[in-house]
Amino acid sequence: MPQPLAPCQIAIAVRPSQRDGNRDARRDVLRDLTETVLAVAALLRSLGYTPVLEENSALELDAEIVAGLQISTMADIGQVSGLAIVLGGDGTFISVARQLAPYNVPIIGVNLGRLGFLTDLTLSNLTESLPRLLAGEYREERRVLLSVVRSLANAEQHLAVNDVVVNRGGATSLVDLEISLNDRFAYGFRADGVIVATPTGSTAYALSAGGPIMAPFVNAFTIVPIAPHALTNRPIVVADDSVIRITVARAREALASIDGHHVIALTEGDSVEIKRAADTVCLWHPLDYDYYHTLREKLGWTETPEGLAPRNPVSHR
Repeated sequence: MPQPLAPCQIAIAVRPSQRDGNRDARRDVLRDLTETVLAVAALLRSLGYTPVLEENSALELDAEIVAGLQISTMADIGQVSGLAIVLGGDGTFISVARQLAPYNVPIIGVNLGRLGFLTDLTLSNLTESLPRLLAGEYREERRVLLSVVRSLANAEQHLAVNDVVVNRGGATSLVDLEISLNDRFAYGFRADGVIVATPTGSTAYALSAGGPIMAPFVNAFTIVPIAPHALTNRPIVVADDSVIRITVARAREALASIDGHHVIALTEGDSVEIKRAADTVCLWHPLDYDYYHTLREKLGWTETPEGLAPRNPVSHR
């Protein structure tokens, strides 16, 4: 049974949208974000918690206005904070989740983006919902991560919340890839690339490429080809205890992208090993959270053509 969160340090992380290219529009966005952060900090103080602002978030906001807040690095937040509140879209949420997963810090998402598939709360319900979550009225969920290592001695390990994509980079020609599962060759194919996705990532790029939706509690990964040359090549779902190795058999250029954040250049003969990470992401949802409702509401899942049509279509004569 979830327990109320005892008084502690709670981190706030936020990222402005990079789509607001207009200088005036961006200035307005930063002002609104700064005010939002201050409002969340004030709410936390009123509830007996100590708010801290994540270091990179502070650099994005109005320095003079947020000067009164304690600033912490993500590593310090991981070691000290009892909770992290992420203000932003899915990209911001994934970035913070990837960094805090090794510290087992729970995360609450507040949607400031367009889709907000991973963020449950909104600014309009935050004042009502956040105190309930902190009082113990939440459902905890664990999301698996991918561990990604390039086939080089002493290669760095990377974590992925959504997916790992191996593709042709900027080249116009297809790449030949080979997939091995648990050190046994499974199949090879020619395509623009391939996606290995977690259940969390199954509703992201993998879904756009024709992959299946996997509920977050399913213990599996999906391997989805991107524009395969052969009509017989289809997505496959494998157990999440599988060790997946993707080898670049032939390519002019190839890249491995981890959550669209970190990119590794690959050459012919290179490979990446992908498996379930030891760390998981800890999410706190409101008690009324329903994954399938989120699919219906935010992705239009099961919507009929009639429902997708404009309610008041313009007649053309």
